[in-house]
Amino acid sequence: MKLSVLEIILLGRKYMNLWPSRAELGEYFAEYQTVKISRLVCKVMPGLALFCLIMQLYFGSMAVLPQALLYTLCILSFPLQALIFMGIKADKFLPPALANWYKESVSRVNQSGGDIKLSTQRPRYLDLAQLLNLTFKNRFKTS
Repeated sequence: MKLSVLEIILLGRKYMNLWPSRAELGEYFAEYQTVKISRLVCKVMPGLALFCLIMQLYFGSMAVLPQALLYTLCILSFPLQALIFMGIKADKFLPPALANWYKESVSRVNQSGGDIKLSTQRPRYLDLAQLLNLTFKNRFKTS
């Protein structure tokens, strides 16, 4: 199924928000670092872009307005690029080894009394993020 650019961006935002902020995940999943950096980019870059625009206009007057706008747009594109990257990653299928681990984890949670209704046919990275999110929510809610 083909996704539009807007759908990819929204999927990337959903994926980024679903991924748990647990440091121990960094040992097992490379996506943890990618999500962490993407969150930082989305948080910091808009402010940095505004700061660069103001400083260039302050020190260079209106003569540098075209350059200042170009730099600002370039810096503002970084969060958009991060969201697109996250959306594309979220829509990819898990590699076979990770897909097997995912299926086992879903069945283990369901056997222990949980009722997780996640895709087990061809799981995607978004499904993995949902499983990890549910697991960490349930684990730390009961303890």
